[in-house]
Amino acid sequence: MRLLTVWAVLSFALDQLSKVIVVHWMNLKEIGAVDVLPPLLNFRMGWNDGINFGLFGDGSQVMRWVLIALAVGISGFLIWWAKRSLTKPFALAGAGMVVGGALANALDRVIYGAVADFLNMSCCGLNNPFTFNVADIFIFAGAFAIIIFGDDDKERETGQG
Repeated sequence: MRLLTVWAVLSFALDQLSKVIVVHWMNLKEIGAVDVLPPLLNFRMGWNDGINFGLFGDGSQVMRWVLIALAVGISGFLIWWAKRSLTKPFALAGAGMVVGGALANALDRVIYGAVADFLNMSCCGLNNPFTFNVADIFIFAGAFAIIIFGDDDKERETGQG
């Protein structure tokens, strides 16, 4: 469980630090856009009051608090489940990444009323209109790690693995 905790804290801290630097110190919330390595990497300020790609983002305060509660509830369930079901280090680290990323985005909703997204990547003539943040990267990588490195029920039942 120590590995899960370390990765949760690291994911949370790196996301929040990136937002302090880009959104506040670089003043992206006012500037709106900064080309870093166009078109591969650009900073584009986006406020997501929904879930992925703005789904369910109607701007209501009720939905804001529902999404905060959902992130906290899912994180709690994931910790409980990982404690009982995961033994492999990469899977535990992945669970920590998901928890840290989800709680970082939930904190954004508490502070700003929406998730602060600022990363925009395009390539090869394809113009990506969407933005995301460091927490989203950790959530995706963590979910991938749980799926790929998670314990197999057959391994647990037979004692192999």
